[in-house]
Amino acid sequence: CKVRVCMILEGSYPYVYGGVSSWMHQYIQAMPEVDFVLWCIGAQAGNRGHYKYELPKNVVEVHEVFLDDALEQKLKNGGRKLRFTQEERTELEKLFEGDSLNWDVLFELFQDKKVNPVNMMMSPMFLNIIMQLCEGRFTYLSFTDFYYNVRSMVLPQLYLITQEVPQADIYHATATGYSGILGSLGKWKYKKPFILTEHGIYTREREEELLRAQWVLPYFKNQWINMFRLFSDCAYVHADVVTALYKKANGIQHELGCEESKLMVTPNGVHTEKFAGVGVKEADGYVDIGAIVRIAKIKDIKTMIYAFAEVRRLMPNTRLHIMGDVDDEEYYEECKTLIEQLDVKGIIFTGVVNVSEYIKKIDFVILTSISEGQPLSVLEAFAAGRACVTTDVGCCRGLIEGSDGFGNAGICVPPMNKEQLAQAMLELCSEPEKRRRMGEAGKRRVNMFYTHEVSMENYRDIYRKLLGG
Repeated sequence: CKVRVCMILEGSYPYVYGGVSSWMHQYIQAMPEVDFVLWCIGAQAGNRGHYKYELPKNVVEVHEVFLDDALEQKLKNGGRKLRFTQEERTELEKLFEGDSLNWDVLFELFQDKKVNPVNMMMSPMFLNIIMQLCEGRFTYLSFTDFYYNVRSMVLPQLYLITQEVPQADIYHATATGYSGILGSLGKWKYKKPFILTEHGIYTREREEELLRAQWVLPYFKNQWINMFRLFSDCAYVHADVVTALYKKANGIQHELGCEESKLMVTPNGVHTEKFAGVGVKEADGYVDIGAIVRIAKIKDIKTMIYAFAEVRRLMPNTRLHIMGDVDDEEYYEECKTLIEQLDVKGIIFTGVVNVSEYIKKIDFVILTSISEGQPLSVLEAFAAGRACVTTDVGCCRGLIEGSDGFGNAGICVPPMNKEQLAQAMLELCSEPEKRRRMGEAGKRRVNMFYTHEVSMENYRDIYRKLLGG
């Protein structure tokens, strides 16, 4: 009988290309001995069934849940009056106030007792709690604004808790956010092991996004940040094993409240054999720079464009190939407008490509992300013998510099610094021998430490241990 693993995914596979989605697809393919159930959380119900990937045969079930459906829920049973125990009321108060709480009480209330979240939000108890909260902490706001902010924060998470839980031998979430809640719910419901794998530190990433966000009013930002911290609390408490891609991330997880005994490092890995035959690009009079990246704000494509504009001004024989899917249409249009305003030539949006083939046209690779974990794009570039210019986020500096004696595999620059990024790009454009030497260092590093086979065996070992061998 095959082991049945429920993978809980948020805003990624199978709806978008790249990053966690690419990792997930390869992960499932690498474990044909496992039956996978996908529990997918999306933002918009319009994406239901619209997959960017052809699902492998060992995906035996797909369960989709969309957060915007939560806001369409209606009162049930005529909105009859609900009764709550003192314990339930206490934990709900903590949820609305952003204080650490006992999630199991909410799991029982909305999963076992099947309380409708909309009914709860129309109950005298709920209205009393948030009126007191508004009067105590937000005296300068209208109650209506405060009510709808709380509703938009809380309703989606409570809606998730009401979902039917797929049965599995192991629950495996890829973030601490909404997916962390569902992973915790699976652990609570069926008393099965729960693994949490963080490719980036979800709480920190949401905090960075919220501080820049225009859609949330400034005086509500701390509330939203606290909400995502509560999600982390939930996942870290319920998880049996919490993995990160590198040691420093384990340290951040511990700072955020995860027990140290649960933490371990499971580095990413790439199929190095796919890149084994990629040699140095043949000289054609151009220096071709590649970015293996989806078009999204967190990847900071605009800084990349600004920096390349300066490179192109000083070295007209350069081209920039941006290889990846459009994740954010509005941001993509802003990037194209910026290119027109700067009147910069030589930027090519390729769309989704076969990286192991397309990278033969590339001299070196850049990554300009504001936040990263352990980017597969850098590992793939190394596997092809390509030097990288990256921002100093996640473990990029560790990948570039290493501690193995192989030498630097590229250049690391501060995020959102177009001047230093342009300078690093110009350095590699003008020194082919340096970028060849750096590319060789990266290739040796990835072949030694970051192969797909080693990465998958790490996860198999976790599964075996949690299931008692």
